[in-house]
Amino acid sequence: MQFGSKKHLDVVRLKADLAAAGIELLSAQCAADRVRLQYSPHDIVTFVERSALKRAIASAEALYHFFSQIEAQIKHREASPE
Repeated sequence: MQFGSKKHLDVVRLKADLAAAGIELLSAQCAADRVRLQYSPHDIVTFVERSALKRAIASAEALYHFFSQIEAQIKHREASPE
């Protein structure tokens, strides 16, 4: 779902969606931390299917890209006079 500046934005739903996504991201971060603390990168690369690793990496890259765009918008707003 895309919203342009001219389209009506359901702010309540946006906030709820972001809150839910934040919880899911925290859960994913905890899961990744459990794996990180229990296994070495060498063991992960050696024993885990390449396709599973590539999917996880692609997901992390997509999240990084999305939140980098959000961060850039925040910095732009903070630098711009009101």
